[in-house]
Amino acid sequence: MLGLMINDREKQEIEYLLKREMDEILFDQKDSRIDHIVKRAMDERYKILFSLFKRFASQKECLKYMKTVAKKETY
Repeated sequence: MLGLMINDREKQEIEYLLKREMDEILFDQKDSRIDHIVKRAMDERYKILFSLFKRFASQKECLKYMKTVAKKETY
């Protein structure tokens, strides 16, 4: 286990970056031109980003970014 000390401004920045990256992945998942293998890798990345996001964001914010796959995880 690793610890990280950040201030509120840094927390907001990390939240913003995670949201932006997850939004981009969600948008790209809808693109039919992207290969299935690439989409699977994007899904794995999304799971990692979402698990990080859960540590910073409120439960209300997390609900906005839950996918059907991510909903199987416990909050």
